[in-house]
Amino acid sequence: MKFDMVVIKSTKDAGTGTYHHDNTPFGVDFSGTHLPVSGLGEAMGSNSLRAVLAMGAALAFSAAPAHAELVNAKNPATIKAILESQGWPATLVSKPGEDPYLESNRNGLKFVVLFMNCTENKNCKTLQYYMGFSDAKNVALDRFNEWNRTKRFARAYRDEEGDPVLEMDVDVDFAGIPRENVGETFNTWASLMDSFREFIFEK
Repeated sequence: MKFDMVVIKSTKDAGTGTYHHDNTPFGVDFSGTHLPVSGLGEAMGSNSLRAVLAMGAALAFSAAPAHAELVNAKNPATIKAILESQGWPATLVSKPGEDPYLESNRNGLKFVVLFMNCTENKNCKTLQYYMGFSDAKNVALDRFNEWNRTKRFARAYRDEEGDPVLEMDVDVDFAGIPRENVGETFNTWASLMDSFREFIFEK
């Protein structure tokens, strides 16, 4: 499946309103040894450890929405509605014998949402956000290695036609994930698209 992409330069801040996607180390020293749970209990005191665990469990339950709407990939119209709620156009494409997908664009960047791991082109389990540039041939492989080494959430590669491609997988299998979380994956994807465009076309 091939999609031609339109390139329009943007000055939008790629890091606004989403997760930080730079894969920057935070000073973790991997040369140290792991302290086992028993050692942790000795270091903190068994009573202190139990108190911390109980507090963490209480906070987790209190932070969870009481009746969060769960969304999966079985109904493409639901994912379409979430895309449109972001202010982006969305067209559902469903062809006989093929898995469905959504066409959309943001700030001149075209992308698709692919429904994957489907059974007879229905009851899909996962999503993949996909974009690429047809006018940036033969970007050095070292550049893709740099992206994949320094960025999180989405991988980049050069496809069989020499075009740079960006993909992000989202697992919404079983009962699904909260609708707000799906919306947040689109926010993250938007930031990554902006960053990828700048990365590929930087002077």
